[in-house]
This record gives sequence, C-alpha cells and structure tokens, in this order.
Amino acid sequence: MSTETALKDLPKVDPTLKGQLEGFTPDKLKKTDTEEKTILPSKEDVESEKLRNEHLENISKFPSGRLKRTSTSEKIVLPSSSDVEAEKKEKAHLQAVEGFNAANLKHANTKEKIVLPAKEDIQTEKTHQSIFQGVTGFDKSQMRHAETEEKVALPAKEDIQTEKAHQGIFQRVLSYDRSELKQTETAEKNVLPSKEDIEKEKGQQALFQGIEGFNQSNLKKTETQEKNPLPTKEIIEQEKNA
Repeated sequence: MSTETALKDLPKVDPTLKGQLEGFTPDKLKKTDTEEKTILPSKEDVESEKLRNEHLENISKFPSGRLKRTSTSEKIVLPSSSDVEAEKKEKAHLQAVEGFNAANLKHANTKEKIVLPAKEDIQTEKTHQSIFQGVTGFDKSQMRHAETEEKVALPAKEDIQTEKAHQGIFQRVLSYDRSELKQTETAEKNVLPSKEDIEKEKGQQALFQGIEGFNQSNLKKTETQEKNPLPTKEIIEQEKNA
C-alpha cells in the first residue's frame, strides 16, 4: 500500500505567496556579518550562580512548620470615594455648628405635667403615719380605768373640712401606684466639638484634599535596567565542559 499523499490532498498555497516564491532570486539577499554575542560566564559569575542555586535549594527544603503566623497591619489606607463624601458632609456639619448663632434660639418654658409631692408634704405624711402606727400599736393594758363624762362637744364645720382634707391626702398617698410613673432618660442632643477636635478635623480634611487634588502627570516615567543577568543552565553546562 502506497504511503504517498495524493496530489488533491496536499495543502493549497496562496497564489500571491506562490508568485513571490517563484519570482525570488538569491541575488536579492543582503550580506550580513554574524556577531557572536554569547559570552561565557566568568569565575565570579559561576560562583554567584552556585550560591544562588544553594539558596534556592535551601528555600525549597525549608520546613514551613517552623513559620509563625503574623497579621499584616496596613498603616496607610487611602480613603475611598464614599469616605471622602462622608468626610465632606461631616465637615459641613461642623462648620454649621461653629457658625451657629445662639441668638436665633427661642425661649421655651418647661411644663411639668406630673406633680410629685413637696418635701413638706412628705414630712407631714410621715408624721401622720407615725401617729397612726402609734395608735394602732398602742398597748391597752397600760391604760387606767376612767369614767367618761359625756359633754357632747361636736367638732366645728372648719375642723370637719380640715380632717376630710387630711384624710383625702392620706388615702392618696397610701393608694399611690408607683408603676404609673414613667422612666425618662436625659438625651444630650447638641454636643459641640472641642477646639482640639476641630483642629484635628481640619488637618484630616487638608490631607484628603491633597490626595484628591494630586496630579499624576507630575510623575516621571522610569525604566528598570537589569545590569547583572545570571547565566542560563545551558551556559553553566558549557562552562563546566570547557
């Protein structure tokens, strides 16, 4: 069985390229001088390469179990766009607080809706309570027998009104439900920043403005030039065989 490829199965050549190849003549070639640029490494280069190989071998064989875990602390973090916007809003708020005119405030009167008893009322109630406890806890055995002479002395109208008023106060104090009291918390809403906070804020704002306004066109382009290229493995083998 023949292994030759049929003519129809051979790859087709582009007619343009075929014409250029057919019209090509060797006299159109230009003479060039071959310059051998492959320079064998010196003794110092070979020694440097050996040290480098030993160093790489030590690194590859180093037991990673001896390494200790460390946390990377990023000390200089440039603010994001949202941070800069938030900083601008905070600065505007601080400027509004600094320039606020207290004369624009309106006088307000505090109205106390839940009236607690005064100190004098509490002391009076304590006195009445101590009298009441003394009466209920009195030892009747210490009393002497006496004959009562009924003179029928009725209290005056003013005494009856006074007694009713005292009795009403006494009943309200005894039946007062403390669960009806509401707990209140004092919230300080307007806290002005100190002078040190304002100065610190101004310094941070100046830093942010310097970062935002930095012109990258002032940077100079630099190129890294590698002056000491290490020899390849083939060059080292040639040096060993030389």
